[in-house]
Amino acid sequence: MTALTTEQRQRHQELGKTLRAALLGVHELADGYEFEFVPDRTNYQSLAEITPLEHACCPFFDVSIRLEREGGKLWWRLTGRNGVKTFIRAEFGPWFGGRSL
Repeated sequence: MTALTTEQRQRHQELGKTLRAALLGVHELADGYEFEFVPDRTNYQSLAEITPLEHACCPFFDVSIRLEREGGKLWWRLTGRNGVKTFIRAEFGPWFGGRSL
């Protein structure tokens, strides 16, 4: 998190809290995780704002936002090279909320 200013770090934490509250589920992938959200404007905007902040502090992540067609789901995907899943699980622990994957 040293890549972020104090203000950016605070905003990152605020966005994280908002997104955790809107989280529908977490799906394990071979090389990371995908987080599922209700496809509304607020969630999409929050993801669009947190993504460059997340990428600044974790440039080894591949990050994508995917909105499915025709009212489908909203996804935030964090993936990367070998070992990144363990890091995601540790750094995003509260996002998993006791879920066993």
